[in-house]
Amino acid sequence: MKNIQKNILPFLVIVFLSVNATCQSQTSSITDSNVKKEKKKKRKKKYKLPKIDLSHWKVTLPVGKPDEVSPPEILDYANNDVLKKYMYNDSTSGALVFYAFPGSQTANTKYSRSELREQMVPGDNSVNWTFEQGGKMRGRLKMGEISRDKNGKYHKTIIMQIHGRLTNEQRDLIGQKDNNAPPILKIYWKNGKVRVKTKVLKNPNASNTEILRTDAWTDDKGYTFKEEVGFKKFTLEVKVTKGKMVISLNDNEFAVYKDINIKRWGVFENYFKAGNYLGTKDKNGFAKVMYYELNVSH
Repeated sequence: MKNIQKNILPFLVIVFLSVNATCQSQTSSITDSNVKKEKKKKRKKKYKLPKIDLSHWKVTLPVGKPDEVSPPEILDYANNDVLKKYMYNDSTSGALVFYAFPGSQTANTKYSRSELREQMVPGDNSVNWTFEQGGKMRGRLKMGEISRDKNGKYHKTIIMQIHGRLTNEQRDLIGQKDNNAPPILKIYWKNGKVRVKTKVLKNPNASNTEILRTDAWTDDKGYTFKEEVGFKKFTLEVKVTKGKMVISLNDNEFAVYKDINIKRWGVFENYFKAGNYLGTKDKNGFAKVMYYELNVSH
């Protein structure tokens, strides 16, 4: 009997150690698995940010007189109580959202906006560029949400512009109170497509002084790109050089302007605009335009 006990005891010790090691291995495996799952969860929570440098942009909002925010304050838009309702990050998709509804409007306009205005010198509207100097604006964006009218059709909104501006000398020459000039380019999101409108002279033979007046110009018939963008992401580029303006959609379709109207537009200074200039006064109207990338060069 004693011999049996002696033989069984070492066996039991070996079994115990083996079972204990197996349990530790399983526990370690479960722990490693939990750590991996935890890491995956953390990775899923990673925030995405838009690829947009706001150091040369100011924004106009659909509230106030209207309210405007310029550099450097605009750089802290995520913590700005006035701004963050109308210009904010969608950290899930990595977009900068511009939200607009019928509200306050700027002088010489009918509608409201949440829209960026280029400032070549941060905080200063007086330094701009001519077509001879040239410029390029390229954006990656999409329509997030937009309201419909009483007939069920989507409202429209302007997503990019080139706006003209009078120099102080030109302003004084024609006796105008401000430096406002017409926009030579308006690009709309309309019914799921990208539509371009530009300006033409009412009288191609008007003098260089006469064409400084806003009423010397009128809208052209407009051009709609064939591709339907709907609510998908798309790339839009505007490039201007002396006497020429080219707009491209997804680097695939192109609208080219190089007629007498563009050549004569060379008298004006200009600046780029991008965002959401909502084209409705319906009380329930709204739009959210989402920009993922926006770059300007001269």
